[in-house]
Amino acid sequence: MGTGHQRLDVNGVDREAYHAVLGMERYLAKSGLDPKLHELIKIRASQINGCAFCLDMHNRDARKAGEDQRRLDVLSAWREAPDLFTDPERAAVALTEAVTRIADEGVPDSVWSDVTAHFDEGGIVHLLMAIATINVWNRLAIATHQHLPDLPAPS
Repeated sequence: MGTGHQRLDVNGVDREAYHAVLGMERYLAKSGLDPKLHELIKIRASQINGCAFCLDMHNRDARKAGEDQRRLDVLSAWREAPDLFTDPERAAVALTEAVTRIADEGVPDSVWSDVTAHFDEGGIVHLLMAIATINVWNRLAIATHQHLPDLPAPS
């Protein structure tokens, strides 16, 4: 994957392009999508896509928002830990997987049915926008070998 050097700084080269994706994030921030669920979506898509930058960022963000470390630890195997996730969370994570891997089999009817059982049409739009947005960020970060940020030294 990474070669040790960042290939390109999208924001540095074209702020308008970068801010277009940030606009999607701003929309989601005011959409009413539960922030913890939003982080689970970001993390699960980033796990599938193998995006170290986004995994680093969103696991930290989720912990800051009060997400339980155990849920983060098992998110990639959420089907094996059904008691740790609510029915709506499981439906949203399944949709995240299907949309992120859309070339495999599209979004199966069973996944769509589960989502519609737990979210109204507006909520589904918010989920789809969240999934689409993190997939854009993942692709930008992976393609450019975006560096992980330096973390402050432990005190």
